[in-house]
Amino acid sequence: MKSSLPGWAVLLRAKYLAGEASTFVLYRNVFDTILVDGLFVDLKAFLIGTLVGDKKKTVVEVSAEFGVQCIKGDAKVGGDGDLLGSLHSLEAHLRTTHGTAVIVPYAETLMPSAESGFVSPEERKVATVFHRWSLDRHLNATDNITFIIVESLAALSQTILSNPKVAAIEVPMPDYASRVEVVRVLAPGLAEAQVCKYADRMSGLKAVQIEGLMRSSAETAMSEGEREKLVLELLGDAPDAASRAKQFAGITAGMTAEQIVKLVEPTKLAPAGDGEEEVLNLIQARKRELIQKECAGLIEFVDTKHGLDAVGGADHLTSELAQVARRMREGDRKLSPMGLLGVGAMGAGKTFVLRAFLHDAGLAAVELKGIRSKWVGSTENNLERVLATVKAMGPIAVLIDEADRSFGNGEGGEGDEGTSSRMKARIKEFMSDTENRGVVMFIFLTNRSDKLDPDMKRPGRLDIKLPFFYAEDGEQRAAVVLAILRRFDASITVDAAELAEACESLTGYSNADLEALTLLALDLKKRSESDTLLVAFARAVQDFIPPQQADMIEFMELLAVSETSRRSLLPARFAQMSVQVIQEKLSAARLRALNR
Repeated sequence: MKSSLPGWAVLLRAKYLAGEASTFVLYRNVFDTILVDGLFVDLKAFLIGTLVGDKKKTVVEVSAEFGVQCIKGDAKVGGDGDLLGSLHSLEAHLRTTHGTAVIVPYAETLMPSAESGFVSPEERKVATVFHRWSLDRHLNATDNITFIIVESLAALSQTILSNPKVAAIEVPMPDYASRVEVVRVLAPGLAEAQVCKYADRMSGLKAVQIEGLMRSSAETAMSEGEREKLVLELLGDAPDAASRAKQFAGITAGMTAEQIVKLVEPTKLAPAGDGEEEVLNLIQARKRELIQKECAGLIEFVDTKHGLDAVGGADHLTSELAQVARRMREGDRKLSPMGLLGVGAMGAGKTFVLRAFLHDAGLAAVELKGIRSKWVGSTENNLERVLATVKAMGPIAVLIDEADRSFGNGEGGEGDEGTSSRMKARIKEFMSDTENRGVVMFIFLTNRSDKLDPDMKRPGRLDIKLPFFYAEDGEQRAAVVLAILRRFDASITVDAAELAEACESLTGYSNADLEALTLLALDLKKRSESDTLLVAFARAVQDFIPPQQADMIEFMELLAVSETSRRSLLPARFAQMSVQVIQEKLSAARLRALNR
């Protein structure tokens, strides 16, 4: 039975048979395994054994490590260590012999992308050789094909990529259907419903990572029986311990006893019937570990402990976000925003509220970390790796706090070599790709939206712009304080009306100020147990000194007003202002805040 080809391989074959190209750059997920007839093979083995098969009599590999060597057939190619001489020898073979496949793994080591002054003469010559071959009509007529393999296009010489006779083919991360097939092969005893749940929870993982997660190839690893015995001991007399231990044993392959104890022990108190959900949670935990390792510190998962019900004093925002969260939970991709922009003064609760939204929407979220690098091309490589990973993990949110620092107009400068411009251009391209609607949502948070690229803020990238303000009156400030008390599990009852009266004089206090004030009140009450919370709160108000940055806060509030996408999200004092008045006030506030 003939194996079905993955979509990227079908596209490659179609382009080759149509004569569009005979040189193909394979990029992105090139270090993964591919499932062929129930067996996992690497990309090179797939190209030789399945894609090329018997159609090419000769396969030659060109690499920085081994030079030019024949790995299938008996072609006399290669040389005495001189790479260019060996390539010329290979060219003579290609001109006289039909049906040769050339594979170039780790092509960035032979033809790196860099400014001309940073590329050696030999590297320029190697890139020139492959560029010339791709355009040579005689070589193309002899039924030869070249596979150039690189993880990131940004790492490969632009001489190759700008060639119209070279086709770049993305090898994508496994999609849902591919993951289902992988799980079926690795766990043939699972029911189909479980297979689908496992595959869904494993989004963002490579096939080789799924294989490692579900079974161990290391001879020294604990056997499945040993893992099952350990888990059974950990579960003790918990409900359904035997069946749950069997499930855990299957999903903890390759883990040490210490790692298994750390993951499984918290499940001791789980109620009966929750074994499957526990396994899915374990998969989620191990997926996070694998992806963070794969991305080498480029992303960090965001933990969201509280929902929108933990937010106080921002009903106009939480009600809007609750509607978006509901659509996201229901999988309504058509009405899901491409992105959200949270704008407001420091301490207005932007980060907390948007994280609460993520919790209610059931969205996993990551933050970008350490994308930028001092090495030429590394920033672009890092960005491409992250974008490919988050897209495969979808639905997911990418949270970018203090976005003006990462994507502000002032980024870059001398020595930047255009890296910032290319990075922002790629981010904007990805954000506006409609295929990502409901799959990857960007959330930008900033108090200086004027520093953001205007093109990045447009609808289609950041559809909903949420303005954040300090609480407007005593009632709203009391709602914030009560939410803080609930969040810190303070088992203290307080009259809401009396608290609102106590908060009436706190004009200009941010949510962060109110939190600091509340914690101070709790501390004072603890020191003097005879005080009620209201008495301690009053003492805290007298003692606490909030930050004094009135001009800057006014400027940031007006920025939020000018950015918002809907008047209904604004407080009453701003809702009816004309655009002209808003801009006039904003210009005046900017002068006061920035030109002191």
